[in-house]
Parts: sequence; structure tokens; C-alpha cells
Amino acid sequence: MIKLTINGQPHELDVEEDTPLLWAIRDTVGLTGTKFGCGVAACGACTVHIDGEAVRSCSYPVAAAIDTNITTIEGIGADKQSAVQAAWVAEQVPQCGYCQSGMIMAVTALLSENPNPTDEDIDDAITNICRCGTYPRVRKAIHQAVKLQAGA
Repeated sequence: MIKLTINGQPHELDVEEDTPLLWAIRDTVGLTGTKFGCGVAACGACTVHIDGEAVRSCSYPVAAAIDTNITTIEGIGADKQSAVQAAWVAEQVPQCGYCQSGMIMAVTALLSENPNPTDEDIDDAITNICRCGTYPRVRKAIHQAVKLQAGA
């Protein structure tokens, strides 16, 4: 049994140590907000936080997540909508929406490290792929989230 803490809740999982964290989260725990995209950590649809750091869970073995705090999209804004989520709604970022949970996770991690990123910082940090091409709305929403977090 592998013990993981996901969104503040303990879970005991009967999975192999090399099982990708994505499948443990989705199939074993039943939290389906984290999406499968590519399976090779390139697209970012599977992004979760491990101790606050954005990680692509499709290639991250569950054994590496033992004794960490895992946060999924279900854990972001669980009690109150986050500034990133509010900006996503205000700027109407999603088109199809498939990549958005991973995108929100990546942006949330970026803003926790860099509360006022430049466009260059955003380009360097947010490498998630959006098939619909909503990148201009993503950038606008990130800047809006900065303002919301600052209380402006």
C-alpha cells in the first residue's frame, strides 16, 4: 500500500510504485479534473502540485510522491475561488477547456513563486499546450490574476 496525501486528505492506494501519479489520482482516488494529454510530460494537461511545485503527473511515479503534499485542480479554490480561477472566468479563457485544469495549476504555481511575472516570465514558465490556441487570453488572465491577488 502506498500512502499519499492529496488535497489534504490521506489515501492508501494499492498500486505499483512505478504507477504514474496521474493514474493513481484519476483511476484509484477518482479525482478526474487532472487530465491525460500526451503521456510524456509535454502538454501539461496532467499538471498537479507536489509541495507547491507544478509537476506533470503522467510521468511522475507514485513512489516519488510519498511524504509530499499533492494538490490537484479539485484542491485549488476548494473553499473559495482563487484569483487565477476568477481571472479565467473574467477573461473567458477556456474554449474546449480540456487543458485548463493543468494550465490553472501551472499558473497558480508560477504566481506563488513570482507574484508579478512579466510576459517573458510567463513564456518561460507556462509551457502547457492549448490546442485551441487561447494563449492571448491565458496571458491576459494571468495579468488579471496578479491584480486580483493584489486586491486591485
